[in-house]
Amino acid sequence: MRSGLRGLWRLARVLGWVLRGLAIVLCRFPGLDAAGRRAEVQRWSARVLQSLGIALRVEGRLRTGAKLLVANHISWLDIVAINAVHPSRFVSKAQVRHWPLLNRLVDAADTLYLERERRRDALRVVHQVAEALKAGDTVAVFPEGTTSDGTTLLPFHANLLQAAIATQTPVQPVALRYADRHHPVSPAAAYVGDTTLLASVWRVACANGLEVSVAVLPARGARHMDRRALARLVRADIAGALQMPALEHGPAEEALAGP
Repeated sequence: MRSGLRGLWRLARVLGWVLRGLAIVLCRFPGLDAAGRRAEVQRWSARVLQSLGIALRVEGRLRTGAKLLVANHISWLDIVAINAVHPSRFVSKAQVRHWPLLNRLVDAADTLYLERERRRDALRVVHQVAEALKAGDTVAVFPEGTTSDGTTLLPFHANLLQAAIATQTPVQPVALRYADRHHPVSPAAAYVGDTTLLASVWRVACANGLEVSVAVLPARGARHMDRRALARLVRADIAGALQMPALEHGPAEEALAGP
């Protein structure tokens, strides 16, 4: 009963921030420069986490300038958590464009969309990521290509890392972990299997003492690297930070993106 009431209260607060975010996008964004928009995204993301009762813990420091962030993928919350630390342009699956209300917010963050069903679309997105990096942007990708339950690290798809290699842009790994008062790896945050977005949001809203840890790891140079070797190195960095075995079956070739 108590968790249900807590969930309803938090959902009401989050809905308020979603509506406020839409108002910011429609009314304020047209008059803001890129830095102003990033600041709004960061503030909004931090407030969404607070509204859901999620504590944010940050370790390490992001480098300045253009960079490709590479993170493990557990939930739609990953995007909110990273943006609360450092607003970034994410590569996301094209289906996100059809999410009610949220699609306007995702578009406003200059998201790069990948059509996962079209194998050749990865090449187009690689070029888009490269152009964004050349312009000095921070781009974030989830090379696992789908979400895990947070207890394992899936093989990394290597293709999108080619954009960093082509532009000689540093790659900075980010290790994400969710914990709560009863679990070192919280099942409440996992957005896997047949779980719907609505069910996932409700589970998160009802969670007790949920915390997201964002561990920013040292950047790796991409110059003259092979994308598969770079994917293995970055994956090993994240596995080490999460204290997971770095079992590797070889990074896949398709560059897929999660939610």
